[in-house]
Amino acid sequence: MDRTLVFSSILGLFIVSCVAELQRFEHAAKPDGSLSFLVLGDWGRRGLYNQSLVALQMGITGEKLDIDFVISTGDNFYENGLTGVDDPAFHESFTDIYTAPSLQKQWYTVLGNHDYRGNVEAQLSPMLRKMDGRWLCLRSFILNAGPEMAEFFFVDTTPFVSNYFTDPEEHVYDWKGILPRKEYLNNLLTEVESGLRDSTAKWKIVAGHHAIKSAGQHGNTLELALHLLPLLQAYDVDLYINGHDHCLQHISSIESGIQFMTSGGGSRAWRGDDGTWNNPQEMKLYHDGQGFMSVEMTKTELNIKFYDVFGDVLHKWSTSKQLYVPI
Repeated sequence: MDRTLVFSSILGLFIVSCVAELQRFEHAAKPDGSLSFLVLGDWGRRGLYNQSLVALQMGITGEKLDIDFVISTGDNFYENGLTGVDDPAFHESFTDIYTAPSLQKQWYTVLGNHDYRGNVEAQLSPMLRKMDGRWLCLRSFILNAGPEMAEFFFVDTTPFVSNYFTDPEEHVYDWKGILPRKEYLNNLLTEVESGLRDSTAKWKIVAGHHAIKSAGQHGNTLELALHLLPLLQAYDVDLYINGHDHCLQHISSIESGIQFMTSGGGSRAWRGDDGTWNNPQEMKLYHDGQGFMSVEMTKTELNIKFYDVFGDVLHKWSTSKQLYVPI
């Protein structure tokens, strides 16, 4: 399949356009071959609910790690997304909050359910990128980092959740571009499977807003466990990263070996959940509070840390892989 590579001057980003595939992006590693980034979710509250304090600690940690980019796991603007590209919430909750020099890197962003309660096209619009070159938000896409060291599959999880369609309560969701829903989800799953199957990256990471496994308030997302999890298991995905539950969480699946990481502590938290899990051996961290997550990686090593609102490390986890050298 022919692919056209287009260079964008914004933060050294490459865009690869693919026919009938998820849009692809590339992000170079550091000269030493390493990569580091932060993960944040559920944050956009104009600095309130400790959002500004979390942003401060992210800036400090980002400088220490010399991060390459930031991943946002969605619910970018509360309570109801953006009203349009001129909504002041974009600046008041993003540009004016994450001001540290270390955070002036590319932000790779997915949508959450609260974002779908506003004007979705506004968050996806290139106009926002012109206002703040860090911003990159798509429904679903693939990021090849390294290159070939890690491949990230960003998945639009909100349309999977049936309750948003059958029992939206008082909320109004922007489903333009989603309906007919079954066709949208079938196409998305086909594209994700194709990308995972063809990936030659050392590390495979999938990111979405909703949790597949969670001991938080929202719990497991049954639709993702039914439709997305089998793909993660079949194609040896290493990490699934999400937000949605306003906590920090690490569940290590004994069955599949997949690490389920929740980083949804970007602002409002402290919901009183105790993190009870049906298999205590799998629960490595549950923090009912604000914070964020960092990832440092090479082709052979992966190191993850979770930080609270004060920048203190709550949990560390590491793994390694052998580097295959052809004879």
